[in-house]
Amino acid sequence: MRTTIKSIATFLFVATISLSAVAQDTKPAPASPPATATGKVGAATLTINYSSPAVKGRTIWGGLEKYDKVWRAGANKTTTFETDKDITVQGKKLPAGKYNFFLIPKESGTWTAIFNKEVANTNPFNYKEAEDQLRVDVKTKALKENQERLVYKIDNKGFALEWEKVSVPLAVK
Repeated sequence: MRTTIKSIATFLFVATISLSAVAQDTKPAPASPPATATGKVGAATLTINYSSPAVKGRTIWGGLEKYDKVWRAGANKTTTFETDKDITVQGKKLPAGKYNFFLIPKESGTWTAIFNKEVANTNPFNYKEAEDQLRVDVKTKALKENQERLVYKIDNKGFALEWEKVSVPLAVK
């Protein structure tokens, strides 16, 4: 009888320790979780893959994201933009394909949107201007409310990046 009680107690002790150890392996949610925006503009299907950072009380434009510097338009690795049909962005032709998407934020005036052909490069710090397929100027819009997490939205007129108090809308046809 005593052996049975010792065996059960030992089993319960080992099970408790094992479950506690397994529970410690759970990874916390990433600070900038991956996200995807997909939608149609005319006959074209657009897909944007990005990581979604949060404002967290920080100064974003001119602070975390410097003015006049190429920015990956998301977090972690480069943001990608894909279209299955030839389109125009801000009135300029962009062939069907997959591109790295970058922005150059400006303190005033228009921002620059960049579609870069070097999609094998997932490190935004290895950006090469020579690989740009298209650069267009974009007028930003002020958002009425704070957008805590960076998000891309696609509608029948194009797509927009929204973060903090800024929207960067790009017209697509």
